[in-house]
Amino acid sequence: MIYFLQLLLTGVAVGCIYALAALGFVLIYKSSRVINFAHGELIAIGAFAVFGLTVWAGLNIWLALALALALMFFLGRGIERLFLRPMVGEPIISVIMVTIGLASLLSGLVYFTPFGTLTARYPNFLPQVPLRFNVAGGTLILRWEQALAILFTLVFIALLMWFFKRSTLGIAMRAVADDQLASLSVGVSVERVFGLAWAAAGLSATAAGFIVGGLYGLEFSGLTAVGLRVFPAVILGGLDSIAGAVVGGILIGVLEQLSSGYLDTYVPGGGTGEVFPFIVLLLILLIKPHGLFGTEEIERV
Repeated sequence: MIYFLQLLLTGVAVGCIYALAALGFVLIYKSSRVINFAHGELIAIGAFAVFGLTVWAGLNIWLALALALALMFFLGRGIERLFLRPMVGEPIISVIMVTIGLASLLSGLVYFTPFGTLTARYPNFLPQVPLRFNVAGGTLILRWEQALAILFTLVFIALLMWFFKRSTLGIAMRAVADDQLASLSVGVSVERVFGLAWAAAGLSATAAGFIVGGLYGLEFSGLTAVGLRVFPAVILGGLDSIAGAVVGGILIGVLEQLSSGYLDTYVPGGGTGEVFPFIVLLLILLIKPHGLFGTEEIERV
């Protein structure tokens, strides 16, 4: 029993990291119907920004995180202004191809810097002794970085839910997601909405990169791989649903941990945690093609 609960707790923590990263996908898709294939690169750049400000500039890591969040906010806006805004009105597939090219461009630029080949870790900023919980006659262990991932995810969800339901700008973003032409006709600035979505995706990517870097270390290819690793979570939850991204992320994280913990011993070479979530994803998509919480669009002809 305690083994199952430990796998479940670890899965939830890992899933929260996936959810945090997945929010960037959802924010951009929700406003512009574009899938950003450069999100992994944004995660890596955000993580390295925190590292550079902490280790090279000598700032306190929390101040470095705040500055990195600000930097990535403006980087997201800059990317949208330079590369995406000229594509407004173009076919979605063309815009998606631009994001693929953007991923290659950002990767190339990072390899021009020391971060391209750097393998490092953040200086210790959290207690090294993990949290312990006495449950069901045993002890559950949770690393502080994992607890931080859960906290960050809860904070981001609360802020985004409030933003989309209560703020004028958030409602404008929802309107743009539903119908760009109708939004333009009532005076909503679609360009501003797109820019804000990319800026918010930069914030989400930085938070996810910071947590992933703290848990697994900083290595460029590993950080960018997170962008693709969370893709099943986004699809599973529904591309345009914030709640879906969270549920999908946690579900994928839990499935990874449970399959690794219980099935690896029966499979030569192990690695079931890499495969089993995709099998479940396919089965769910057969029943709900738009994901668990995705909006099912009905077109009347």
